[in-house]
Amino acid sequence: MKIAVTGATGFIGGAVAQAAEARGWEVVRYGRRAGDGIAYWDLAGLAPARLPDVDAVVHAGALVADWGDAGHFHRTNVLGTRAVAEAFAGTRLVQISSSSVYPWWEPCLNRGEEEPATRHLNAYGRSKALADIEARQHGNALVLRPHGVYGPGDRTLLPRLVGNIHGGQLLSVGNASVRHQLTHISNLVRAALAACTSGLRGAVNVADAEPVELGAVLRQVLDATGHREVRIRYIPVPGAMALARGSEAAALVTGRPPRLTRYAVSQLGRERTYRLDRLREGLGVEPISTTLSDAGKWLERGARSAPV
Repeated sequence: MKIAVTGATGFIGGAVAQAAEARGWEVVRYGRRAGDGIAYWDLAGLAPARLPDVDAVVHAGALVADWGDAGHFHRTNVLGTRAVAEAFAGTRLVQISSSSVYPWWEPCLNRGEEEPATRHLNAYGRSKALADIEARQHGNALVLRPHGVYGPGDRTLLPRLVGNIHGGQLLSVGNASVRHQLTHISNLVRAALAACTSGLRGAVNVADAEPVELGAVLRQVLDATGHREVRIRYIPVPGAMALARGSEAAALVTGRPPRLTRYAVSQLGRERTYRLDRLREGLGVEPISTTLSDAGKWLERGARSAPV
């Protein structure tokens, strides 16, 4: 089996490439910076002139951020996906999409693989929804929609939480009992590799085996990183949304990224749980439960390298 992986220097793409090679597959890695074993492909620019013959391509490359230039998101995530789909027109395409394509204004309660929403709070969510649609126009594509990907190599999600500790407390939104179905990187990797050899098309939700309460996860993260004394304070969603609007308005004036965004509030403060029938029955993947075993090591490494 020979596959191509875009975004191979990133968290998800790198994990997919490594797992594929561990299976004995041949992997062609693409990234925005060429290097040892990495071929150059900037998704916001032109596709490489020469592309290898592969059995499948896992498109994990994307611009991921709460805030930024809308044009940059569109070029990288939407037009970049179109370029990958066109470049590998006759090849199995596995697109790493996102649960952020679903409606932000309401909880996701055991949500199935519905069509992406048409309204979004930021350029990232809009671009991922359009890229999801773009990928599924390919003749042989499957899009994977994970929520809250974490695990060894994570430099963003959980490390950012640790980085938000101030004055002996951690601020979060919603309440401790809000349920989330996070996605351990191993579950997403297994789904991506299974999709390479599957004929299943359309969309598949990817998540851990069952939901967990936000408060329990935050407490485990804090304890695992040596912050047992830190208290967790929750801001109700309406108040957090008001703070986020103010933070975004200030960002437009100062040019500095907002400390809190409405997108972050919507993703964290409302329930996000998903149906996994197609993951289990269509791809044959039985996901593991949420686990933070040995999290202290990779969370602290991620916190040191996470972008501010």
